[in-house]
Amino acid sequence: MGHHNRHFAGDPQALNGAWSPPTSSANFCEEDYAVTRYLAEFINTLTNLAYVFLALQYMFGGPGSRGLRAPRYDFMSVSLLVLGIASFAFHATMLQNFQFGDEIAMLGLVWSMLQGLLAVRRSSAYDRFINITLAMVFPLFAVFYVWSGKIIYHATGFTIALAVAIARGAYFFYWRKPGFPEAKVARWRMQGLTALVLVLVAYLLWQIDLEYCAELRAMREQLGLPWAWLLEMHGWWHVLTAMSAARFMDIIREIQVELKSEKKEE
Repeated sequence: MGHHNRHFAGDPQALNGAWSPPTSSANFCEEDYAVTRYLAEFINTLTNLAYVFLALQYMFGGPGSRGLRAPRYDFMSVSLLVLGIASFAFHATMLQNFQFGDEIAMLGLVWSMLQGLLAVRRSSAYDRFINITLAMVFPLFAVFYVWSGKIIYHATGFTIALAVAIARGAYFFYWRKPGFPEAKVARWRMQGLTALVLVLVAYLLWQIDLEYCAELRAMREQLGLPWAWLLEMHGWWHVLTAMSAARFMDIIREIQVELKSEKKEE
């Protein structure tokens, strides 16, 4: 199941918001404009700040930070930041144009991780080939998706790209010869497993949000605010996938450092 075949429209305040009427092909279980007329889905909007926070945390905090005036950034951190902003705009408005922006930003996120995993270590010609191929495939697919308007194509493409990224990570962890230092690999495996569990739990919660919306809405009504917000399952999708992506990106960066170190020693 997925949000290509679930659409929770027609909420009591749906036509009274600042961005009404909703035009997106995806509409989630959170009631539109139930909290404020300026945010269509209050929790689904605000939870996107998890992406923004983790992107900015890498850019401005932690080891290697150069302060506010000189942020460190890479394709992955920028893609995470863009996704947070794009998804915030989509859930705040529930407009189709912003939905496309959100979904293209999701493609950009997996593009950045694939680029980080595939374009490493080998010859400059190989890296150039990978970069050019990805720079052609992902934008062309995004254009095709927007042209078709069928969200199932986006979901399929995103899943395939994510599976390739996970498979590439598994290669580095288990099959690469010569292998990385065992202590680092053990830590990466634990981080990778944590990231994978987070994204699987996030997906499960999203599916509960889709398949049991009526039951969730009834429970939220009984609980009342603010506790009802804990049952906005798509919001948890944002928080958990942000945490998962940030962990996976940290692994990719460490692998890149190791590979560059190996190349210098050759």
